[in-house]
Amino acid sequence: MEKVPGEMEIERRERSEELSEAERKAVQATWARLYANCEDVGVAILVRFFVNFPSAKQHFSQFKHMEEPLEMERSPQLRKHACRVMGALNTVVENLHDPEKVSSVLSLVGKAHALKHKVEPVYFKILSGVILEVIAEEFANDFPPETQRAWAKLRGLIYSHVTAAYKEVGWVQQVPNATTPPATLPSSGP
Repeated sequence: MEKVPGEMEIERRERSEELSEAERKAVQATWARLYANCEDVGVAILVRFFVNFPSAKQHFSQFKHMEEPLEMERSPQLRKHACRVMGALNTVVENLHDPEKVSSVLSLVGKAHALKHKVEPVYFKILSGVILEVIAEEFANDFPPETQRAWAKLRGLIYSHVTAAYKEVGWVQQVPNATTPPATLPSSGP
């Protein structure tokens, strides 16, 4: 069930901490295995995102009316966007050693989504939660709690940088014409 985020949800800041060397290596190792199947993994992530959070499709004229997962999987436009999402994430993950590069990339992504696409920033948190779900499923037997925590930390870092970019451009929460859901995050273990 989706809900409309209040201003508190949009304004709430995630903790943004730098990742330790061990955390960077854990994220990069997991990511390298995922990125080896970039397009298929990206499509799986976006299809799950749109199936579970259909209000997100309103921002995509080419596939906002698609309901069936198989139809979405076959959409050239969705596949192209999946590759762009995965490419941006790859740039972030490959440059975790360079906080300025990470900040720059996420600032560009945030500003484009705020100004050009008018996407609520909460969708970044939701999408990153879906990414973590896919990683947890893909590596169910090889996704230890410390790696899960590193990815959760990266999720907070991404959301923090993106929301900072939204604030920088003077983002004002859009009047919702659809509902958006709360974000989910896989359990990070005991």
